[in-house]
Amino acid sequence: MSEQMKAAFIEEYGDLTNIKSDELDKPKAGEGEVLVRVKAAGVNPVDAAVARGMLKDAIPGEFPLIHGWDVAGVVEETGHSVSRFSPGDEVYAYARRPKIQHGTFAEYVCLPESYLAERPSNISMEEAGGIPLVGLTAYQSIFDFGRLKKGQTLLILGASGGVGTLAIQLAKSVGANVIGVASEANHEYMKELGADITIDYKDNHVGEAVQKAQPEGVDLIFHCSRGDSFAQVMETGVLKDDGKVASITNSKPDISDEIEFKYVFVEPNAEQLEHIAVLADNGKIKVPVSKTYSLDEAGQALQEIEKLHTRGKLIITP
Repeated sequence: MSEQMKAAFIEEYGDLTNIKSDELDKPKAGEGEVLVRVKAAGVNPVDAAVARGMLKDAIPGEFPLIHGWDVAGVVEETGHSVSRFSPGDEVYAYARRPKIQHGTFAEYVCLPESYLAERPSNISMEEAGGIPLVGLTAYQSIFDFGRLKKGQTLLILGASGGVGTLAIQLAKSVGANVIGVASEANHEYMKELGADITIDYKDNHVGEAVQKAQPEGVDLIFHCSRGDSFAQVMETGVLKDDGKVASITNSKPDISDEIEFKYVFVEPNAEQLEHIAVLADNGKIKVPVSKTYSLDEAGQALQEIEKLHTRGKLIITP
């Protein structure tokens, strides 16, 4: 009989009250794989979307389907040909596989060695578990695509969310200027993370407010929000002639074909996680954890994250 582990999972797509917490087979490390004892798993809006079946046409899933794409934990066992890690090493990873089935809302998860990086050591395991998805999304958007560098200006729409807060800090780490758009209640929070200018989307035409604050225009727009802010910004023409637009919420925005645009769907990247870990250990990346949940409370965590109004990270601690 297989060894068992506790996990939070679904047996069909649907309502977030369908999340179960029970025993499933514990995975074993295959060739090139590492078995990780999960200590912390970040909760992200995409996890709720997965549960509702909103990604089933884009990424195949198999039941029972364990949620979770973020993990920080301890190496338990290594498979044949694994050379970078040994049992006892503390690691973190973005754990999305080509098929959604074996996620991180569980006591154990098996991942290819290439997904894993040594976790930041100067922050807690819970904080580390909240970094991978949002950190890599921000990194791949503003650096891989945006080529953001010192002295340039980044405009973040939805800057107080998980991805936005990492984008603020990553941008400041290279000496860029940051304009953060979010509700007034989050302005002090964004400034603490490094935002140079903050704009309230509720009581402003966002494009006009950006134009007033930055008359010379912005080099990169990072679209992490929903609502009217993006349309307001684009109609005002605040993007420089050679500027770029990255979005994680709209794959086909109504913008000119002449604008360099990319819809970013994050990919695992251990090398980038290693860079983020160095920044975190040097105090340049903070990941506020607002609440932790047990596996039995995973359904509650998904309902909370789906509201898109959380500040800081929600974390599952198996």
